[in-house]
Amino acid sequence: MRIYVADSNFFIQAHRANYPLDIVVSFWNKVKQLADQGIIISIDKVKKELFDQNDELETWCRENLPPYFFKSSDDTISYYTQVCEWAVSRNSHYLPRAIDEFLDAEEADAFLVGFALADPANRMIVTQEISQPNRRNKIKIPEACDALNIRYINTIGMFRALRETF
Repeated sequence: MRIYVADSNFFIQAHRANYPLDIVVSFWNKVKQLADQGIIISIDKVKKELFDQNDELETWCRENLPPYFFKSSDDTISYYTQVCEWAVSRNSHYLPRAIDEFLDAEEADAFLVGFALADPANRMIVTQEISQPNRRNKIKIPEACDALNIRYINTIGMFRALRETF
């Protein structure tokens, strides 16, 4: 079964830009439904990014996402190591600050890629990041995914793939 692994920006951009909690309630009801079914999950590092704002989005996540939604990234540390090795190997392209930021233990991106790498046949990252392969000052999730053969998709693409409407 394909599992969609949500990046922080899946929630943040939806709430702040496209689907505000107080206006597009059907979007959030659909997210809750898919989370309850285990079709959408995320990881502990994303939880930390979402739960440090003390805002409406954090409250919604606490009240609506099931307790098993955020998976431990500790179980996939060997895959995270592969992601780190890839990032460091790109030091002739990326600026040192970009690599350091991507590999920062407090940032979710590299851990998210590692989590998906642990089961690439069944896990697909849902991110709003757009590929920018020539960019040197930031490593984007799509670049790591492309290099490591991990599938990724944006929010609307995920809903289309699932044939979900709201």
